[in-house]
Amino acid sequence: MTAARTSGRPFRFSREQYFRLGNLGYFQGRRVERIRGEIVEMSPMSWHHSLGIRLTADALRTIFGDSYWVHDQSPITLVDSDPEPDVAVYPGSPRDYTEHPSNPLLIVEVAESSLSYDLTTKAELYATANLADYWVLDITNRQLHVFRDPQPIPDGGSSYRTSRILGEAESIAPLAMPDAMVQVSDLLP
Repeated sequence: MTAARTSGRPFRFSREQYFRLGNLGYFQGRRVERIRGEIVEMSPMSWHHSLGIRLTADALRTIFGDSYWVHDQSPITLVDSDPEPDVAVYPGSPRDYTEHPSNPLLIVEVAESSLSYDLTTKAELYATANLADYWVLDITNRQLHVFRDPQPIPDGGSSYRTSRILGEAESIAPLAMPDAMVQVSDLLP
């Protein structure tokens, strides 16, 4: 008897299939997101990760005020993905959206065990979606990685033209709020 051959290609789920599986309880008790059509299980959230999300969201709410919606742990709608960034900033208020939003002004991923994934796969995903301001808060090394200026790359996909790594004593302003500085240490647990 010979083993069946497989193509080795992953099954790609549509947005409708993904949300239907969720509604049926398939992901009960799991943290998942749809990335390029594949369902990816996320690591359990540690206390430091959770605290980093809260501190970041609070700092951004202070800076952006009532004219913007600072939202955490909720999916955004991209072409073939439904990532759940740790913090996202949108123009307007929650009542301005009848569907999952797709136009964040700033995305922040808080990384403890996911640093490599957030600096590569997520950075390419957000650059391909033309999201201008993407931050990765590295709570282990106490740094903030800032990615800006998305651009297509010749072999497909996109990347960010500029990236910086800021230490906890440094500050940065979101592109959407250039006069409001954020101290990196204020985001870190």
